[in-house]
Amino acid sequence: QVRLVESGGGLVTPGASLGLSCAASGNIWSPNIMGWYRHIPGEQRELVAEMDSDGVRNNADFIKGRFRVSRDNAKNTVSLQMNSLLPEDTAVYYCHYKQTERPQLEYWGQGTQVTVSS
Repeated sequence: QVRLVESGGGLVTPGASLGLSCAASGNIWSPNIMGWYRHIPGEQRELVAEMDSDGVRNNADFIKGRFRVSRDNAKNTVSLQMNSLLPEDTAVYYCHYKQTERPQLEYWGQGTQVTVSS
């Protein structure tokens, strides 16, 4: 089992910045991928950005340089720095962990709400 605990999130105005953090604990295996997904009501959960344990990033097109994922392998943490937030970024953001080798177990955080509104 891997436990993911998120922090950050909240209510911000358009154009503001916000940071999310996630700490993983438990039976963590390398190599792995850690990152962030989001769920907008009425839509499917979608990838925001992720990073593997070698430092390779995979970003959704919509972030357009506004968001940056980073991780600390020694601390088993992953962060998401979000800049120039838009109202359409309003969603529940989920931390995600996945082992890249079989059995490729994956885990999710509980989610944290990000609301962008004036």
